[in-house]
Amino acid sequence: MTLLEQIRAKARAAHKTIVLAEGTEERTLKAADIILKEGIANLILLGNEAEINGLASEWGLKNINKATIIDPESNPKREYYAQMLCEIRKKKGMQMDEAMKLVADPLYLACMLIKNGDADGEVAGARNATGDVLRPAFQIVKTLPGVSVVSGAFIMILKDTTYGENGMFVFADCAATPCPTAEELGQIAVVSAQTAKAIAGFEDPRVAILSFSTKGSAKHELVDKVIEATRVAHELDPNVHLDGELQADAAIVPKVGASKAPGSDIAGKANVLVFPDLQSGNICYKLVQRLAGAEAVGPVMQGMAAPINDLSRGCSVEDVVNVVAITATQAAAKQK
Repeated sequence: MTLLEQIRAKARAAHKTIVLAEGTEERTLKAADIILKEGIANLILLGNEAEINGLASEWGLKNINKATIIDPESNPKREYYAQMLCEIRKKKGMQMDEAMKLVADPLYLACMLIKNGDADGEVAGARNATGDVLRPAFQIVKTLPGVSVVSGAFIMILKDTTYGENGMFVFADCAATPCPTAEELGQIAVVSAQTAKAIAGFEDPRVAILSFSTKGSAKHELVDKVIEATRVAHELDPNVHLDGELQADAAIVPKVGASKAPGSDIAGKANVLVFPDLQSGNICYKLVQRLAGAEAVGPVMQGMAAPINDLSRGCSVEDVVNVVAITATQAAAKQK
């Protein structure tokens, strides 16, 4: 069974409810039909019911009637959610007229459904930019306790099983925060370990915070940031199996790790790689994907109090199905 098959199986067993904010978008609706047919998750589709049903009929989708459809414009609970949003955003001066407009926006309504316990997670982004998806998430769902930053992890599946977890790695942050502080980088390391366990199925996540230096081989403020991030991560969760600063080869190659960092129990054995910034993480995952022919599953968004995952606007139907399965699996892991 492949990793994605395992994730789908976990999602089916979890019976979570995922809200799809872009309920009239073609790939999203076609994916919803597959999800409902296979029992991967319960779904809430946001959009005009007549339009959704018309599109389902046009495209020959037989399972959309199993979803709950909510029209944000005519939602009978619109005022209730608006009052709730006013309470959440009262320190920002939110007024009822503005809140009534916002809860008619599917991206805001999706987050209100999660906040009210009507849904366990959200998937969007097939037709909306990342910033538009994440803005209401930050305002309403917010981040996990002790975490102030959202990050994006990719599960990298290599043909060569020599390194990592039999050829699998979690790479982060490759999708969200351009230049994390040391505090934020430490948080990213901790939540990446959680993703490795919950989504990739690693029994023992071994996290390396990467640098161009290994254990003091270079002196620079960028190295200092990684050293501080390592301290922060240990303080945030002492149970995480983690070390830094490590160069990439020292992190994953046993012989190099033993030579460069002889006192480290992570060096040469890492299966979770945390990059010092988004630039290096994004470049690296794309190079590994293309040059090593690796499969890149994700991004899995990390750090939110409930799972909210952002699709690429170039996503396929299969991508949407997989991201919904990942979101449901994250929601199940959150309850443990």
